Amino acid sequence: MIDNQPSEGGQCQQPQEKNPYLVSVRPPEMPQSRHFVMTAEGLTSDEKTMGMLIHLLAILTGFLGVIILWLVKKDESKFIDFHGRESLNFMVSMFLYSLALSIVTLVIGGLTLGIGMILMIPLILILGIGSLVCEIMACVAASRGEHYRYPLTLRLIPNMR
Repeated sequence: MIDNQPSEGGQCQQPQEKNPYLVSVRPPEMPQSRHFVMTAEGLTSDEKTMGMLIHLLAILTGFLGVIILWLVKKDESKFIDFHGRESLNFMVSMFLYSLALSIVTLVIGGLTLGIGMILMIPLILILGIGSLVCEIMACVAASRGEHYRYPLTLRLIPNMR
């Protein structure tokens, strides 16, 4: 029970129990989302995450994941469009370099009765490891909001904007 009678000090006593049926006057504040906070570069954290995800998908799924994400998100942001285009250009370039190196390896291996393959197989491994390192560097750069240009990349998909 609430006793609103003044006590000996002249003040009313506080309610002993909180009424669960009373509604507060102010609605609770909504938590702030970090996904739409603009950074100093003018990029949202969502754009940075999508840029990073494009390069990460290049490592995990190859062409398929990158092209799907890029086609869905490229009109939303120039940053996402840049990273998707850059990743696809790099993957096409690495495919062409690998194809050319494989053909050269087969020709040299055939001419030297397999001895030339001892020299060419490490080159194929170096190309694969270098590709992985470049994709990780691009992933980190995109997460920081930077524009990363892959080395030795043929720019086959032009910028339409």
